Amino acid sequence: MIIDRTFRDIERVLEIGSILLKYGFDDFLQNIGLKSFITNRRRLSFRKSEDVNVKLTRWERLRLAAEELGPTFIKLAQALSNRPDILPAELIKELQKLQSEVPAFSYDTAKVILEDELGKTIEEVFEEFYKKPIGSASIGQVHRARLHNGENVVVKIQRPGVRKKVETDLDILKILAKWGEVYLERQGLFNAVEVVETFERSLMKELDYHTEARFMEQFAAYYRKNKKFKVPKVYKHLSTGKILVQEFIRGAKITDTAKMELWGLEPAKIAERGIDIYMSQIFEHGYFHADPHPGNIIIQEDGTLCLIDFGMVGRLSKRDRFAFAGILIGMAKEDATMVARNYKRLAISYEIEDDRAFVTELEELIEDFGSLDIGEVNMADLANRLQEIIRDYKMRMPGGVFIIMRALTILEGIGKTIHPEFNSYDFFRPYGLKLLKQIYSPENLMEEFISTSGQFSSFLTSFPVEVKEILEKTRKGSLRVELMNLMDEYVVDKFNRAANRIVIAILTFGIYLAASITLVAYTQYHGPFDIVILILSIIGYVFATLFTVSLLIGSWWSTR
Repeated sequence: MIIDRTFRDIERVLEIGSILLKYGFDDFLQNIGLKSFITNRRRLSFRKSEDVNVKLTRWERLRLAAEELGPTFIKLAQALSNRPDILPAELIKELQKLQSEVPAFSYDTAKVILEDELGKTIEEVFEEFYKKPIGSASIGQVHRARLHNGENVVVKIQRPGVRKKVETDLDILKILAKWGEVYLERQGLFNAVEVVETFERSLMKELDYHTEARFMEQFAAYYRKNKKFKVPKVYKHLSTGKILVQEFIRGAKITDTAKMELWGLEPAKIAERGIDIYMSQIFEHGYFHADPHPGNIIIQEDGTLCLIDFGMVGRLSKRDRFAFAGILIGMAKEDATMVARNYKRLAISYEIEDDRAFVTELEELIEDFGSLDIGEVNMADLANRLQEIIRDYKMRMPGGVFIIMRALTILEGIGKTIHPEFNSYDFFRPYGLKLLKQIYSPENLMEEFISTSGQFSSFLTSFPVEVKEILEKTRKGSLRVELMNLMDEYVVDKFNRAANRIVIAILTFGIYLAASITLVAYTQYHGPFDIVILILSIIGYVFATLFTVSLLIGSWWSTR
């Protein structure tokens, strides 16, 4: 099979193929037609690793392959680890173990990137620039620095060549997803092409530091009146798509209770304020910090909470916020019917054949968690149970929902570390009820009425025109009906080629037969046209021979 022209780097394709082969995914390579590009030497290296692969599950091997394939594949796997609606539970557990530790690049490289991006020497921009990075990740690394006006800053610098490599990998991923979509569905990995395209949009935003700067300014605007919450200031005049300069935040990690007590702060109140801020992000603004691990939440000496690293930001639409709040309120009120109704509102699609069984399963979930003491309530367990229901009923949810569940689980862990009596439900309930009031407020009902009226008016206007067009096309015989082809494009392509060969084979047989009949006629017929009959017979044999040779070459090439 010929490699698609959109591949930017054939060597990278071969590298990906050899790593997949190394971890025993030759069946995937075979299904997408890539196995023929793997050399015998690479096949031999796989055989040597077979003993190791036998001891590992398929999903363990997939995790190891992702780690070896590099940053793009690691980030995709990490993103998918938050999507139990499209991946098997066993694979989710493996992907959550992924590590993405990346060695830092040199100061000299960082200096070159900085000076190329800013058009100035590093000495012109910074009074002092610390050569040793304070953090390193797959997309970039962070250095401390000080401006000439004395302000301390952190500088995020994108890795050299990372955009080109990510774009190459994304091109390859899209083609692999397209070629292997049917195979991946048989393995329980659904909507592969859509997943890769969604991931591509997210990752390309992360590669543009302008996006992160905009998010930081947006969050700062949301909380400008809150004197106990802070987002680092962005120095836009010193930032580009590959450089992000922001205020350096002094303080301690949110889990450093010893430092808080030394400063005279109450950890319990800090935990409550932190979850309160996060709830307001989700339910009031619809934008939320998607990676609230302890290293990204800083507490300052005066008790101010600070969020850093806005590379990952989640979003929920107003409609999804209302539905998500309804689920939480239904859980708190022990109303399984309300939970079921809002589950359906939140889902993009679902396969619930028995509503009664669905509600009964939610009732059992509510009873299980309702009987627990405050100290026993665990957001991680609740999230896992909710995700099991999503998988069982094949519900496709907005990606932001799972990011929220993951974030709430992390926050609950932080909360219980610094506040032993921390109970997430106490914070969900007021925000959920506040949103519930918004849903049935006169302003929102009027907004829904206007929106629905507009849609209905548009329907009444367009319906007669569309019916007229259909009738006119039917009368003219030009109406086309497209049927969805459920077969894999790769299989259809193979089928078409086989059908073409059969047609050529039948045509070749016909030409041989006609040439033979003509030759017999030449031996029996003696007249003015005998030489013409002989020439026609020879031409027939020549064409038949050429078709036969082409068939043999085509069949041989297709097996390669």
